[in-house]
This record gives sequence, C-alpha cells and structure tokens, in this order.
Amino acid sequence: MIDMKGRVAVVFGIANKRSIAWAIAQRLQAAGATLAVTYQNERLAENAKSLIEGLPDAQAFQCDVSNDAEITQLFERFKSQYGKINALVHSVAFAPADELKNDFIFTTREGFRMAHDVSVYSLIALSRAAAPLMTEGGSVITLSYYGAEKVVPRYNVMGVAKAALEASVRYLAADLGPQKIRVNAISAGPIQTLAARGISGLSEMLKAHAERAPLKRNIEISEVGDAALYLASDLSTGITGETIYVDCGYNIMGF
Repeated sequence: MIDMKGRVAVVFGIANKRSIAWAIAQRLQAAGATLAVTYQNERLAENAKSLIEGLPDAQAFQCDVSNDAEITQLFERFKSQYGKINALVHSVAFAPADELKNDFIFTTREGFRMAHDVSVYSLIALSRAAAPLMTEGGSVITLSYYGAEKVVPRYNVMGVAKAALEASVRYLAADLGPQKIRVNAISAGPIQTLAARGISGLSEMLKAHAERAPLKRNIEISEVGDAALYLASDLSTGITGETIYVDCGYNIMGF
C-alpha cells in the first residue's frame, strides 16, 4: 500500500470523469495525498468543482496553462496555502480539430504552434513554477502516447507534439535532477476518453491494440492511475527522464 499522507499533489487537465487526469487524481487522493486540481476557465469551473465533491479536502483552482501570468498567480496561491508541492501531474494536450482530420502535410502554422504551446511548452512552464515549491524533491508526471514515435493515422500534429513532449521530459529531468525532482512520462495505450473520440478510427485502433498486445486486451484507465501513483511515490526515486509504457505491451510488438 503506497502512503501519500502529508504529500501535496497538483493535477492539471481534469476535464470530466472519463479523463485520465481524473483517474490519476482519484488514485492519488485515495493514497492520502492532499489534492489540488485545476480547470482552464470559468466556463469549466462548475464541472471541476462538482467532480471533486467526492474527494475529501481536494480543492479546484483556475489556470489557463497558456497564460504565464495565471501560472505565476496559481503557484503563489499554492505557496501560501500548501507551502510545498510533492507531485505535479501534467495531463494537458490540445490541437484544433481540423488538424486531426486532414493529412499531416496540411498542418497549419497556427495549428502547429497551438498544439506545441498547450501540449508541450505548458509542461516546461509548470515545471519551472513548481520547482521552487518542491523543497523536499518531487515528481513531475506527464502523459504521452505511442504516436510520439510511430505514425498513427490522423494523430498528425499531436504525434509530433508528443515527441517534443518526451524530449522535454529528458531535458527537464537533467535540469531538475540536482534538486531531487524527477520528471517522467506515461505513454498510455488508447482509452475511450472524450478527448480520444476526436481521433477518427478510434474503435479500429482499440480493436487492433487488443489483438496485437501481448496481454490481448486494452488497458483500463485505472491502470494509468496506478502507474502515476507509483511515479509520484518514493518507490520511484531512482527513475527520471523515462517514458513508461502502460499499454499491455503493445509497443514491444513488431507485427
């Protein structure tokens, strides 16, 4: 049993009860962590606050991760309220819908910029803001996908963004290691989240994944939550700069 009592965990990217971030937040809170979650804007405030009603002592805060001023203000609030942060979960990704419908060669300049700003640069910005509050060391966890290294039809610019995200994990791990801060990514197999439904051919992807993966099934969202808890805990103090696959072994198969 992993005990996170006395630890403060911040989860970015909770959108709804089917999101990976929500599964991670539930797992961290169940292990005893003091939990803070964020929502993007006032329109999403009610949904975020209703989600955490069942999580004792959890609090929700507004933060648009593409706005540096909001990030600064948020972490000032964290400093005054919690004094420290032990774990930060970055489950944030976005690309305009049209960028996932057309062929990759038609990626627009603005779509490319937006995907990388929201999906990649936000990890750098949040890690920079969190580091001074990780006075006891800590763990930064982000979410990736196999499309970062292999071509997944219609994943397009998000695949390129996830590749940049995984590279950023390695560079951040090197920078923050002297402060005993670990930075890792979880590459989760396909899951039927609302965000994933924006990718055409999801049902075929799930079927192929289950057929080819060594465990002959798709992953459960709770399994990503378990992996995140492990990375947030002291059981993973020797692991940093890594991409951990939670995909029933799909990534090891050649054909």
